[in-house]
Amino acid sequence: MEFISPMLLEQVDKPFSDGRFIFEPKIDGHRLILSRSNSETRLFTRHNNDVTAKYPELIMDGPDIVLDGELAVMDPDTGIPDFELTMARFQSKRSRLPISYVVFDILRHDGVDLRDLPLLERKAVLDRVVSDSPTMSKIACIDGHGEDLWDAIVARNMEGVVAKWKDGRYHTGKRTDDFVKIINYTYADVHIAGYRKGDFGWIAHVPREGGGLRPVGVIELGVPPTHKQAFYGVVKPLITGEDRNFVYVQPQIKARVKFRNWTKSGMLRSPVFVDFIFRV
Repeated sequence: MEFISPMLLEQVDKPFSDGRFIFEPKIDGHRLILSRSNSETRLFTRHNNDVTAKYPELIMDGPDIVLDGELAVMDPDTGIPDFELTMARFQSKRSRLPISYVVFDILRHDGVDLRDLPLLERKAVLDRVVSDSPTMSKIACIDGHGEDLWDAIVARNMEGVVAKWKDGRYHTGKRTDDFVKIINYTYADVHIAGYRKGDFGWIAHVPREGGGLRPVGVIELGVPPTHKQAFYGVVKPLITGEDRNFVYVQPQIKARVKFRNWTKSGMLRSPVFVDFIFRV
């Protein structure tokens, strides 16, 4: 049974339109490689973990094939992929939340390796050999008009857009600008209330309704060395205490962060440092 390491995406900051590209919604789930050979289906995460037993709905008869896509659970109210529900299904042995496997590429069919074909030729094969079902569907795309799709994505508060060069080959396990992603980030201003003693991380707080501050997560990404140096150069007088893992400080230093979304428990999902609001 064949696992193919999935192609990775470069990231760009702004949406664009270009007739050389197609544009797809970015599905907020987890990457899944479906590999079927000799009537046996196996499912793999992007890191080659076999998760076949977790998704029996995707085990079905059909041609020998390797597909690349995103596994998601949709919010029943909005029909939009819900990452927390997706992780709840992934992490539970008993959950049977309904899944949707959204397929965006085909890498092998009936013993033929398709990765050196241009993207649009692979898409034509995918359209011919994969039929939509209650648990599997081919991703929709728009030709050239990336900014129009971006506006629709932002209006629905979805994760972002993927731009794919029409002539792009499938570069296994590599990150190239043939395929790029544009993330629909949310922004927030936070107070830095402490820092981790081991691996880098700043504790982020935001104002609480009714007064005071509440924790919303740890900032680990996006902080330049110069900003770390500036922070640690001025923070010592602000220290209020510590425990085994963290040093706590008066939350006087503020920063802007970008993040995927607020979780249902009111935390920042994957916060990335943008800048200090008042430079230290």
